[in-house]
Amino acid sequence: MDLDAVRTFVAAADAGQFQDAAAALSITQQAVSKRIAALEKDLGVRLFHRTARGAQLTIDGQAFLPHAWELLRVEARADASVRPGQRALRVDVHSRRTAPGVLLQEFHRTHPRIELDVVTLDADVHGASAAVEAGTVDATFHAVTVPARRLPTGIRAARVIDEHHEILVGPRHALANVQSVTPTQLAEHRIWMPGMADGTEWAAYYDELAAAFGLTIDRVGPTFGYEVLLAEIADSAELATLAGERTRYLWPDSYDLRRIPVLDPAPVYPMSIIWRGDNPHPALVELRDFLGSRRADTSDEKVWLPTWAQHATA
Repeated sequence: MDLDAVRTFVAAADAGQFQDAAAALSITQQAVSKRIAALEKDLGVRLFHRTARGAQLTIDGQAFLPHAWELLRVEARADASVRPGQRALRVDVHSRRTAPGVLLQEFHRTHPRIELDVVTLDADVHGASAAVEAGTVDATFHAVTVPARRLPTGIRAARVIDEHHEILVGPRHALANVQSVTPTQLAEHRIWMPGMADGTEWAAYYDELAAAFGLTIDRVGPTFGYEVLLAEIADSAELATLAGERTRYLWPDSYDLRRIPVLDPAPVYPMSIIWRGDNPHPALVELRDFLGSRRADTSDEKVWLPTWAQHATA
């Protein structure tokens, strides 16, 4: 259906005169008549009675009017859904379970008037940055492992999340009843993180963490999802996995899984928000300010950071 004809019909119904509708739409009266006639032909009904006093809606015209208004509202929503500055702020997170997803939910609660479109691109930092550069998403969260000067032209990054780690074990594991554990103590235990792809920034992080403390991080085997991973850990006296302290997991009470902080030093996974410097979306600045205010202060803690963290923008 020709939406310009629908828009003209609504204007004519509101004005009661084709001439006034033409003025409101900045077109000629002849153009109004042609659009209305084409719409009537398309629908197979008369929408107006033409009289010397103007144009009055027929019964069919009255029936069509509320639907015509709805068509125009849908058009406006469709346009706003993709037009920068009008559509929802589109933000990529690698997983809705992890810290970026949790923080975005907090941002939504704090700023309910701001529309958010949270997507998962399932890409590493290079793929996600390319999506930001192309304008597919307004922002993404990743560890930035290169100096700021090596980011694509126009791409900006700011470190906004320092995620602490917890070890996740079942009730029969040797660490099940401790209050905290050090990275050195973890060297005695097998840490299972299947499906971690080589070449990703998170693989680089865990490789360096393992080398620093002599950890055994087992990446062998396919991944069948978090639910299967948790079930395997709950049933094992040997398996453990690492998770961010804000990562959201749900499991049956019968699993009796334990989340134990890793401290002294506390390994920290640094994540940045990545955006395009010329992005005009008004909500982007508010999101960045919010994230900056929520970043934990680790200056008084004994923490461990990967060597490339010094390259991340402040």
